[in-house]
Amino acid sequence: MSGDIDAVLGALPEDGLVEGVWQDKSGRIHSGIADEDDFPELSARISSASAAALLSVYEGERVPLCTAVMPDNDGVLRARWRTEPTPSDRDWALGRCHG
Repeated sequence: MSGDIDAVLGALPEDGLVEGVWQDKSGRIHSGIADEDDFPELSARISSASAAALLSVYEGERVPLCTAVMPDNDGVLRARWRTEPTPSDRDWALGRCHG
């Protein structure tokens, strides 16, 4: 999620469906799926958030907020995978390399 609420709100599409995810000032995470008719209400909710993100609800465009893991049957957590980086992971990595 981004702390730049204005940028998140500026990324709302003109139409279609989107899932808004936001963290309120007390740290609670909320989400809501909205179409263009609901964007004003979603914008009002996100505008007072401390962090937010817009996620596509369309198949093939969905990017997870995070990766979760589960232990094996014996209770041991073993890492043997490589997750696909999210766009924000790439932005963070590029920012670290270039500036």
